[in-house]
Amino acid sequence: MMTDTSIRCVVWFGEPTSIERTRLAQAGWHTRVADASASGGGVGIRRGDTVVAMADVRKADMETLLSIARLMADHPRIPWLALLSSDTPVQAPEVERVLRASIDFFTAPIDLQRLIETLGTLAGNAPPPIVHADVPGITGNSPAMMAVVASLRKYAPVDLPVLITGETGTGKEVAARALHTLSPRRNHPFAAINCGALPANLVQSELFGHERGSFTGANARRVGHFEAAAGGTVFLDEVGDLPPDAQISLLRLLQEGTLERVGSTQSIKLDVRVLAATHVDLEKAVAQGRFREDLYYRLNVLRLRMPGLRERADDVLQLAQIFLDSFRKQHDSHARTFSALARKALKDFAWPGNVRELLNRVQRAAVVAEGAQISVADLDLEDVIAPRAGHSSLGLMRTSAERDAVMACLRESRFNISECARRLKVSRVTIYRLCKKHQLVLEDLH
Repeated sequence: MMTDTSIRCVVWFGEPTSIERTRLAQAGWHTRVADASASGGGVGIRRGDTVVAMADVRKADMETLLSIARLMADHPRIPWLALLSSDTPVQAPEVERVLRASIDFFTAPIDLQRLIETLGTLAGNAPPPIVHADVPGITGNSPAMMAVVASLRKYAPVDLPVLITGETGTGKEVAARALHTLSPRRNHPFAAINCGALPANLVQSELFGHERGSFTGANARRVGHFEAAAGGTVFLDEVGDLPPDAQISLLRLLQEGTLERVGSTQSIKLDVRVLAATHVDLEKAVAQGRFREDLYYRLNVLRLRMPGLRERADDVLQLAQIFLDSFRKQHDSHARTFSALARKALKDFAWPGNVRELLNRVQRAAVVAEGAQISVADLDLEDVIAPRAGHSSLGLMRTSAERDAVMACLRESRFNISECARRLKVSRVTIYRLCKKHQLVLEDLH
């Protein structure tokens, strides 16, 4: 978080134009021109300041390029951007070293609006994440998540059981809490119970309570989770793991609205809404006799499916940045964003562990990252990328994803063929060839 006396500064190694200086100043950025060959390079960081370095190689000679490359190596914790001209020899080893160490590249005449947006992201002023104000905990604008949001809004006011399905790590408990918060029961308790974590011999007691002396060790009356949540909502995670006797007691509660504590014959009237979740196929469990059919139909009145992260490709990068920003608020991390190749890997990975796995990988990467950008190696996603082929970034990407890579780069470069070629470190001819290969008609894409 910036203090009142902190500044946002672009340390510019090169010669910014007056227009570039003016636009940056209007956006709240101070421009400091530095000499790459000077001792220390002029990269001075005051505590609390936000500093971004610009490697302007439009007029740089060989000696300056080598000096900039050394500075980038000496200051990996500062985010670096690169600015090239149309005739910059991008395939020269010295230029390539600068480009590979940069988070993003710009081609003169520079797109100042995109530069300011990029600087804002690096300063933590990125556009706010797509959240749904009335649906707490839910983030994303993919079609799959929009369908979830619509169902949550529809189901929340209806006082009926909801069966939430989905793979592990998709956010089933988050959905259950959103249902509770949006419901008329929001001011009453919400109890989340992992049925698979309850000891088999204590499930009945944990859920429905027990009377004193009802079994060895029952030295006092105990109120169960359901009774403690009276008037509110009980969320039963992994409901398919409930043993048969607990299934019978739950069925009675759903049918009659009553429960009996273990060791008691007195029925207790109870008003509570039941939400249940499972990652197993309950229909198959019913067919195999492991789950009561009548209980299944009682729970499956309303059904909500949480999509896997691979079905939410449009949300992955946004979630990753949210997790990184949240981690940086609590811990000292130099990482601020993700490299271009890391972003590609994040989108291409299948995410078997879903959102929970994404969170874990981002947090681990934020710890191990040495510089301002998180790499594919930091995320431990090298296997998503094909073996290196020469110096081309396209060679790092799976052949099956080649079309997506070219399309994404064209969009990011505003369909500037020269810019796209430089970002992917190939020739303009190669970009045209790939467009033809993948039937990408440039005139139709603008």
